[in-house]
Amino acid sequence: MKDELGFTGEQMADLFGVAGGQQWRKYTGGATPREMSPHMLFFGAARLVLTDEQLASVVQRMRQAGAEVDLPRLDDKSPA
Repeated sequence: MKDELGFTGEQMADLFGVAGGQQWRKYTGGATPREMSPHMLFFGAARLVLTDEQLASVVQRMRQAGAEVDLPRLDDKSPA
């Protein structure tokens, strides 16, 4: 997916909500990469396919539930 999107490790980390490129590499490298949970994959996929307005609606609902959310924009949203 990283190659398909042309994203850097930092951009992939942003997409999937992990702390940074170093954390992202734990899911993609080494002898035993971490398994990505379904909710992380859903989050990344949603960020790729939902419009900015749809994402804003989800974030607003999260805030109504009491969450403090700051979802950074993706610099390049390629269609999935």
